[in-house]
Amino acid sequence: MQGRSERQRQLGDVESWAGHLLRPGSVFAFLAAHRLELFPDALFADLFPSGRGRPSVPADVVATVLVLQALHGLSDREAADTVTFDLRWKAAAGLPLEAVSFHPTALTYWRRRLAASHRPNRIFEVVRKVVADTGVLRGRTRRALDSTVLDDAVATQDTVTQLVAAIRRVRRDVPEAAALIAAECRAHNYDNPGKPAIAWDDVAARAALVDALVTDARRLLAGLGEQDRDAKQAEAVALLALVAGQDVEWNADPAVPGGGCWRIARRVAPDRVISVVDPESRHAHKTMSRRQDGFKAHVVVEPDTGVITGCAVTKACGEGSADGTVGAELLAGDVTLSDDGDAGPVQVLGDSAYGTGEMLAALAAAGHEPLVKPWPVPAAVPGGFTVDDFIVDQAAGTATCPAKMTRRINRDGQVNFGATCRDCPLRPRCTRSATGKSMRIREHDALARAHRARAADPEWQTAYRQHRPMVERSIAWLTRGNRRLSYRGSAKNNAWLHLRAGAVNLRRLVNLGLYHAEGAWAIA
Repeated sequence: MQGRSERQRQLGDVESWAGHLLRPGSVFAFLAAHRLELFPDALFADLFPSGRGRPSVPADVVATVLVLQALHGLSDREAADTVTFDLRWKAAAGLPLEAVSFHPTALTYWRRRLAASHRPNRIFEVVRKVVADTGVLRGRTRRALDSTVLDDAVATQDTVTQLVAAIRRVRRDVPEAAALIAAECRAHNYDNPGKPAIAWDDVAARAALVDALVTDARRLLAGLGEQDRDAKQAEAVALLALVAGQDVEWNADPAVPGGGCWRIARRVAPDRVISVVDPESRHAHKTMSRRQDGFKAHVVVEPDTGVITGCAVTKACGEGSADGTVGAELLAGDVTLSDDGDAGPVQVLGDSAYGTGEMLAALAAAGHEPLVKPWPVPAAVPGGFTVDDFIVDQAAGTATCPAKMTRRINRDGQVNFGATCRDCPLRPRCTRSATGKSMRIREHDALARAHRARAADPEWQTAYRQHRPMVERSIAWLTRGNRRLSYRGSAKNNAWLHLRAGAVNLRRLVNLGLYHAEGAWAIA
């Protein structure tokens, strides 16, 4: 059953005895005074539908600790210890001086209940509702989009480690797998979680091990066959199949028994799984020179106030993780825009990752104005012509080159100038292809061209430079001391990001002068 806080102050209440020591305008002082209005019992009543059993820790106490924990980047054990020994936390949670904190697993228990509920991110939503009630964003019609890569909570595994771990997982989760492994798999003693004992500086020994492990995995998959399994078993089998194929290729060699062998592929698989402990973690390249392993955090920020109006965690690469795709979804779900009835066209700021044709089309459909750095258009020849030097007539289905030669666009969007380039005096500035210039007209080509033309306006560039960098400030607040995640998988890390964003927003509102009077939230 749900526990409830006593409205009457207890003997030894820290806020009564030492509340004057809390720094005015701090999150601690604000929560000490207003946690019950911010986190009422009714907000969490659905988590405890039964009125039976031992009462839980009061909702306002746990919510306060979760916010402070997210704000300070503490583990569950560290947060529980801090509640016991830090008077600021005690005052914020309304606890008496002699109170001993709840067990750290209580925080895990509450997070699981929240994750399984119909409103898993309700603390973030509550703070966002406070933002709307204060009107601090009313009339502010700019939103900035950005993303950053956060390091995962697991170690990146090589191919050998992944194969051993995946086979061991199938043995653990699929009942009939143990007998198959004992009878068919010989590359390694799978009772041992470590790597096989070989001469690792011997190239031939390493190659033989990879071939043997892949062969074991394929024998095991063939022996298990295709049949209905529960979710846990199916996930283990699917992961083994993925790991056994993503990093290897068949090397045909008639001189080798069996006609060839499996070897490490000379390429990196797209959307490659880098750890069987967290199959959703990915390699990421935020820049050409900076590689990380982890997840991508996406945010929507009001640039003047720094308030985060939307956020999400996705895989660092792969389907559904592109900045433009996620950014459009976050904007569509930004209730701070729909709540503001006075809002006109919204200026959306973003770097070139958000300058794709699909993103521009989504912004146009929503009636937003893109203040997005255009997607770069490289020239085929350094210093030569770009696609913007070609005139494209979508209605007529033609493209005209700088030499005034016109060709039709085929049904695939391809234009081939071919023989017309043979004696063209502009050819050295246009193409190096022996068969002449060819180009593809994308679906949103006209929209992208118009956007690049607008972006050349000095006033446009001034507005972009003035407001776009402000999102970096909010990302710094969000990630300071939290570049390495503590959880596995997108879902858990997404829940953490929303909690962290809610805590950061609350601190920002308090700094702006948030107060509660006559049943309403306002900014001083």
